[in-house]
Amino acid sequence: MTDNPRPHTGRRRNEAARRAILDAALRLIADSEGGPVTAQAIAREAGVGKQTLYRWWSSKGAVLLDALTDHADQAAPAPDTGTLHEDLRAFIAAVFAGGRHPTTAPALRALAREAGNDPSLAQLMATFTEERRALLRDVLTRGVERGELRADQDLDLMVDQVYGVFWYRFLLGHAPLNDTVADSLADSLVGATRRA
Repeated sequence: MTDNPRPHTGRRRNEAARRAILDAALRLIADSEGGPVTAQAIAREAGVGKQTLYRWWSSKGAVLLDALTDHADQAAPAPDTGTLHEDLRAFIAAVFAGGRHPTTAPALRALAREAGNDPSLAQLMATFTEERRALLRDVLTRGVERGELRADQDLDLMVDQVYGVFWYRFLLGHAPLNDTVADSLADSLVGATRRA
């Protein structure tokens, strides 16, 4: 918890306060061990008033979704290197690295575990995963537009393959999520489309 409350910023969103709130939300989820994380706890951890959260977000769930999305967007943005293979390799490697991040990994595990018992968290996870899927689909769509994938390629199945590997290994922990695996998965996806 921060000892120095941040200055009052009124209705205008202060980026330092926003960043503190998002970081606090992820830390608290990661440390919660399945317990509820309240808006009051997030505000206290961030050194802001609870009213600041509700001025900028409609609910605690909106704060958590923004925190996850913000971190994922920074850690794994949609690359545009000019080739599908390099875009896939970079995106998959960044997603896998996010799954190893010391704050994000426990937060994702806690949310995935609790989503089965909490409909609002289940909706939060559904929204978050759909946003991440859309980014990867955009990468694949650019591959179609450049002629690197067939127009009739099942892009949703390709997205499922990437995130299927991620979530299976992330949740079960039976095999690594590293750059070598990211490279192999990108090779496999691009190679399969060339053979088809």
